[in-house]
Amino acid sequence: MTGDFSEDRPSLPQAPSSTGDAASAAPGSESNQDTAPAIPQLNAIQRRIVGVLVEKAKTTGDNLLTLNALTTGCNQKSNRSPKMNLDSDEVLLELDELCRMGAVTEVHGDGRVPKYRHRIYDWLDVGDKEAAIVAELLLRGPQTLGELRSRASRMASIPDMAALQSLLRPLIDRRVVVELTPPGRGQIVTHGLYLDREWDKVRESVATSGRQGAAAVEAASAATATPLAQRVTALEEALEALQAKVEELERRIDGS
Repeated sequence: MTGDFSEDRPSLPQAPSSTGDAASAAPGSESNQDTAPAIPQLNAIQRRIVGVLVEKAKTTGDNLLTLNALTTGCNQKSNRSPKMNLDSDEVLLELDELCRMGAVTEVHGDGRVPKYRHRIYDWLDVGDKEAAIVAELLLRGPQTLGELRSRASRMASIPDMAALQSLLRPLIDRRVVVELTPPGRGQIVTHGLYLDREWDKVRESVATSGRQGAAAVEAASAATATPLAQRVTALEEALEALQAKVEELERRIDGS
């Protein structure tokens, strides 16, 4: 798999490391503000741009993307949640802000068309594997640890859950990654770069998906007395309803 290790990494102001208990306070809470440095806040389009730049650098070796290529990546249907339909003007507007923030840099080479590259290593003070984890969360939002390991492994080697946990702990301590459910089987995490006003919707989406998941399990259990075909149909309908609800809530989050 092609990585982006050839990328130039000039020094930028780094996000300071946090000291203290990361899991004890939620982003935006008074306790969190007292004990942790501020994490950059990005809107939905900005998060998608940074995620795409990291993903393409790691999976295709394209460290530099044109505006058109980046817009196509933002609107890609696979490995994106929610789906977006951005035009190049919308992407360019947010690119200008990301360049100002130091998250992205514009490069002018021999060609006349400017290209863009991420600066996530210095901007968030993360390594190669941590960058893959953060990028996956930026592209898809909240997900279980199992989903995260499987998806991020296409960008960096994360051989097992123990390796993922080891990589996550420093990110959680610094609020770059946030735990949305208690540790254990099926734990859900997300990135910490949401806008303050988005956090209530993020948590509600996770709580709703949990309730819908429980309903799907009940439906499957109740179907045990029916023929196999009917049980399969009931389970598929329950799962489709759950997926539709999650996608609706994600659209609300990114549209706020």
